[in-house]
Amino acid sequence: QVQLVESGGGLVQPGGSLRLSCAASGSIFRIYYMGWYRQAPGKQRELVADITTSGSTNYADSVKGRFTISRDNAKNTVYLQMNSLKPEDTAVYYCNSNLSPTGQIVAYQYWGQGTQVTVSS
Repeated sequence: QVQLVESGGGLVQPGGSLRLSCAASGSIFRIYYMGWYRQAPGKQRELVADITTSGSTNYADSVKGRFTISRDNAKNTVYLQMNSLKPEDTAVYYCNSNLSPTGQIVAYQYWGQGTQVTVSS
């Protein structure tokens, strides 16, 4: 069974930093895409950043220059380094991945359980 497990959320003051991690575990044949989304109270879930297998990245305009996404393909892990955090970054952050489980060539979408990030003084 494939799972995405996030860690690294918490409470931080404005201007501070956090690093989120998301590890994909289970019987995995290939991971094609990994990304981070967030959902603030009363708002729709939105893309924060994503990264392809080759390392191409994409960021929401609101986080460009402050957040950095990276991945370790050997560890099936994606990271989100968040610097210069603002109160408006407060949300539940979700890891997302398109991957093929072992024995299958079709890719499926998986979500993590979410990790809370709160930016407040």
